[in-house]
Amino acid sequence: MNPAALPRHVACVETFIVTLPRDTPYLGPLAEGESVNSRGYIVRKGNGTIYPTVDRSVVVRVTASDGAVGWGETYGICAPRATCEIINDLLAPVLLGRDPEDVEQVWDDLYGLMRVRGCGSGFHVDAIAALDIALWDLRAQGRGLPLARLLADAPAASIPCYLSGLPAATLAERVELARSWQRDGITAFKFAAVVSHEGVAEEFAALRAGLGPDADILADLHWKFSAEEAIALARQVAPYRPRLLEAPVKPELIGELAAVCAACPGLIAGGEEWYTEYEAALRLSAARVAVVQPEMAHTGITQFRRIAALAQAHGAQVAPHATIGTGIFLAASLHVSATLPNLWQHEWQHSVFERNLLLLDTDMAARAGHYTVPTGAGLGAAPNARFWDHAVPVA
Repeated sequence: MNPAALPRHVACVETFIVTLPRDTPYLGPLAEGESVNSRGYIVRKGNGTIYPTVDRSVVVRVTASDGAVGWGETYGICAPRATCEIINDLLAPVLLGRDPEDVEQVWDDLYGLMRVRGCGSGFHVDAIAALDIALWDLRAQGRGLPLARLLADAPAASIPCYLSGLPAATLAERVELARSWQRDGITAFKFAAVVSHEGVAEEFAALRAGLGPDADILADLHWKFSAEEAIALARQVAPYRPRLLEAPVKPELIGELAAVCAACPGLIAGGEEWYTEYEAALRLSAARVAVVQPEMAHTGITQFRRIAALAQAHGAQVAPHATIGTGIFLAASLHVSATLPNLWQHEWQHSVFERNLLLLDTDMAARAGHYTVPTGAGLGAAPNARFWDHAVPVA
């Protein structure tokens, strides 16, 4: 069939790596014994995870046959060319000619391409997530609606957010940083155990003393504990009334997650590394996770919505995760979050998005503990002239 005779369809897919320098590495200054390697990465001693010293993501531009452009974004913090190659070599040729209206079926089809080869997460599903977001952007634009209005009749115009990350070198400085945000109206705060060099319990105690009795205090444990250690830590910090303990054990260890949830009812959060409804269903059927944290840059919109529905079915709230990016996948996350009946709060990576949003034309913002959901058609967020100073096309 002549492509020109097809209904509105995907005509072109392009990939870009977007990189912004940082003065302070993500999560905070280097600890003793940490160094930057020849490729610009740090291995954090606290959990053995590798991080870049820059902010970086992979952005896709999907152009439809009528000239409309949809934008998507995914993880690019490590080995971003791997994700671009999967899109350009494997996924884009299959996507060409598809109708953006079929976006959910497209996700299932692209996922199925590599199912028998064990590619159920990681770079392959990250790549699908970027394309999925762009297709939903096209679909909503085609109706002249913000994405949230496509998904629900009466979505929220703003949603609550919690501050994530206290990137300062000492505990005293981290407490003062949290207090400064509290004066700006923030009521919930999350710190990272990876850089709690004085101790997680000590950080809880200092933050509770500094922020007072009404603040919500969360800790991202970054999968660094055994079940026994995590349960002991939960008991140790109980006097400081933690709101949530996130990612206590390695994500592969579903039995250990179940044990921690059983010992700490209402306290455990997880899910940023759950790419699909399949991974979520395995864990939620075994573990009473209190709060599920889907990451839009991993899931795309299709899987984000399916995971949120599973969380609701299991009686869990949703507090979406937000990683390093320009703000394109954040816009998608806010749109979907504005439609969720089981939303608690959305993560706000202030050290990332306060400056990276300058790369986009959008009215998305975070002020006084609330996000403003974008109001433009589709995602309501698209690259501006500054974006192109930091974007490199990858063919």
